[in-house]
Amino acid sequence: MASYDNIGDEAREVLAAQAHIWNHTFNYISSMSLKCAIQLGIPDIIHSHGRPMMLSDLVNALPINKAKGQECIYRLMSILVHGGFFIQTKINDEEGYLLTPTSRLLLKDEPLSLVPFVQMQLDPIIMDSSHSLSEWFKNSDSTPFETAHGKPFFEYAGVESRFNHLFNEAMASDARLVMSVLIKNGKGVFEGLNSLVDVGGGTGTVAKAIAHAFPEIACIVFDLPHVIEGCEGSKNLSYVAGDMFKSIPSADAILLKWILHDWSDEDCIKILKKCKEAIPSKENGGRLIIIDMVLMDHNLQKGDHKSYELTQLSIDMLMMAVASGKERSQEDWAKLFSDAGFSDYKIIPILGLRSIIEVYP
Repeated sequence: MASYDNIGDEAREVLAAQAHIWNHTFNYISSMSLKCAIQLGIPDIIHSHGRPMMLSDLVNALPINKAKGQECIYRLMSILVHGGFFIQTKINDEEGYLLTPTSRLLLKDEPLSLVPFVQMQLDPIIMDSSHSLSEWFKNSDSTPFETAHGKPFFEYAGVESRFNHLFNEAMASDARLVMSVLIKNGKGVFEGLNSLVDVGGGTGTVAKAIAHAFPEIACIVFDLPHVIEGCEGSKNLSYVAGDMFKSIPSADAILLKWILHDWSDEDCIKILKKCKEAIPSKENGGRLIIIDMVLMDHNLQKGDHKSYELTQLSIDMLMMAVASGKERSQEDWAKLFSDAGFSDYKIIPILGLRSIIEVYP
């Protein structure tokens, strides 16, 4: 019988091409399997078990039709093990499972849980935007999101309460993780400040972390009225409703966490100019603190470069699909800052896929 090694180069090449296309075609299965595991509560069930959990015990603990149990759950767990979400082990000659550091971030009671973030990104409202991508290229809509839903992203969130809540919870979960790293490893960013405005700060997760860690800083969460509705401040934390394209409250520093990637270059320059108007001069301590991606900069990002690149490119496509924005290279950032009238900037690469960028008037 002929082996794969004995076939010709042309046949090997076309089969490799087929496998490559299949790999990208079926990538969504990994995402949907992850979503399924979260919805079934698999990470929490294994965690609550307190030790490696046999497949039969997992099936019995799951809220499923038991007729679909052992074989189907084994197949689901196999792709999740391959994806690095669980460790597979043998327990009394039966398959068993353990959590990994990654799946610990999928526990509902984990303070840094990313479950809301995953749920929002894999919600049909977001996914429908990608289905409309080719149609959008042919029409005059601002985004594929508008093509799919009839309204731009932020306008849609303003009138659809379920999606607004989903989005705010997703951003809050991301903020908790980012701030846990930043407060421990980047305190110098906030030193010397007496006041700070978190522009587009959502329900206040970032500002709360700063206010708690630096009680001497008066923090303001600044966002649209429907976003901060019902939010209550504290001793050094307050909420102000408004529109960042019109005016921003004055402070020593302005914080923009994952805001500018939502917007076009023209809109970013408008936002940056409003920020510059709201802070004092560089000599008087004024600064703009940006948390965002520096696209594909190998000199700044450490880790798995190929994986980082793919994730960053994927999020760049997401920004095109939902919000008219994009991810930017260091050169792109430098041009934005110059066009908005800022004098200098510094990139601090301590946030994995993203960086801190300090910008000075």
